[in-house]
Amino acid sequence: MHVFPAVPRLKRRHVLMLTGAATLAATAPRAHAGQPPAPDMRDVDRRLQQAVTRGEAPGVVCAIGHDRQVVHRAVYGRRAVTPVPEAMTWDTVFDMASLTKPVITAPGVMQLWEQGRFGLDDPVSRYLPQFAAAGKAAITIRQLLTHYSGLPPDLDLTHPWQGRDAAFRLTMETAPAQPPGSGFVYSDINFITLGFLIEKLTGMTLDAYATRFILAPLGMRQSRFLPPGTWSARIAPTQADERGQMLRGRVNDPSARRMGGVAGHAGLFSTADDMCLYAQALLDRRAGRPSAYPLRPDTLMLMTTAQQPQGRTDLRGLGWDIATHYSSVRGDRFPVGSFGHTGFTGTSLWLDPDSDSYVLILTSRLHPDGHGNVVRLRHDVATAAALALIPSRG
Repeated sequence: MHVFPAVPRLKRRHVLMLTGAATLAATAPRAHAGQPPAPDMRDVDRRLQQAVTRGEAPGVVCAIGHDRQVVHRAVYGRRAVTPVPEAMTWDTVFDMASLTKPVITAPGVMQLWEQGRFGLDDPVSRYLPQFAAAGKAAITIRQLLTHYSGLPPDLDLTHPWQGRDAAFRLTMETAPAQPPGSGFVYSDINFITLGFLIEKLTGMTLDAYATRFILAPLGMRQSRFLPPGTWSARIAPTQADERGQMLRGRVNDPSARRMGGVAGHAGLFSTADDMCLYAQALLDRRAGRPSAYPLRPDTLMLMTTAQQPQGRTDLRGLGWDIATHYSSVRGDRFPVGSFGHTGFTGTSLWLDPDSDSYVLILTSRLHPDGHGNVVRLRHDVATAAALALIPSRG
């Protein structure tokens, strides 16, 4: 493990590139005689460093995979700026936010689909009868997975509800904001519902299911819901909660937090190492190569290709984004047909099967005051990475 130098207290919120970042970047595999040279990631590093100096995020961890290797690792800035400054480290644990959706909930649903427990075009209410309320009887599992259900974006947070049972009741009572299948509306309620579906069909809590059937098979030992207190020192804090207490190891998403930290749309915590394991296992299994990813290749192909209603132009897979207004994280060079997802806290993962590549960016952009913004950073890093990996696409 690389040991970072102590970070002095600075007047400015953010710190320039830590010397350890260059060391980590140098650990990428080097070319041997007869092999192509290692990709030049200097433009990636420049942009990551800019993100810290400009205040887009207090710190960042980035990993770029290509041809079954992590070809670039970078660490810049700070994990925390208050109450005591802390250097960002490669093994920092991040609140993955909505990456929970494609990384945990969607594959959990599809494992049950592989077992023949339901059809993708079955109505959700066949398995969760209460879901039929308020005009939702015809909404299908596929529509939840693609965000074409017509449900509104969020549960009502104006009332001080607490607990899983309250969330279940609110979810079952929610009325569609528009007719199912009529348009793409990104909705946390879709994946909250899918989390409840997994629990109903398996008799397990979502976090127990995720650990047993997704994380453990992949060897993701630094990933889980409800991280233990022993992880606290490595967890990147996000922002203050309603009581003014800095969130560190408690999920940032307010609905997931009210549900006790376990929900289908948010709640996963993870590290760069574990997410690289996940990304490569997914690409390997999708390509039919040996892999621990716990789904069949044809199922992954289904999940990562367009599954939205016919004639709709917002392209969504089953849990994964392909081409919508959220897809700026693809950059300008990875093709439509690549796929990925983002998280509200500043996390993102984009994968390109054609070039066997992925770009992972982990930040805690909300820390400490909620003002960070990494939308442009994601786009720029993906563009620079693609140009370095696949120069012919430039």
